[in-house]
Amino acid sequence: VQLQASGGGLVQAGDSLRLSCAASGRTLSTYAMGWFRQAPGKEREFVAAISRGGSSTVYADSVKGRLTISRDNAKNTVYLQMNSLKPEDTAVYFCAAVRRIMYQVETDHRRYDFWGQGTEVTVSS
Repeated sequence: VQLQASGGGLVQAGDSLRLSCAASGRTLSTYAMGWFRQAPGKEREFVAAISRGGSSTVYADSVKGRLTISRDNAKNTVYLQMNSLKPEDTAVYFCAAVRRIMYQVETDHRRYDFWGQGTEVTVSS
């Protein structure tokens, strides 16, 4: 499966953004999906993950209550709605796909098989 992330940009603290991850090549419903981010000089970190059907989600503590992951399998797209953005959310955001059974989610980036190219989010104070 090929993944294409989009929707990043430069915003001010408190603003919102919605990232999209469009899949091609295979049906997205085959995969559990995740969003990760990497800030300059830091390691890649988990942000949010969602199961194949969307019934299970999990978030990093740092984004709970502000970021929401969702998916539309009919459109082969996964989303990350980002509200109340903070300067510490500044990073390149990546979407990723991994084969899992229906209700599983995956938070370990090392277990993901397919990655998008990343979209940059910059939050100014």
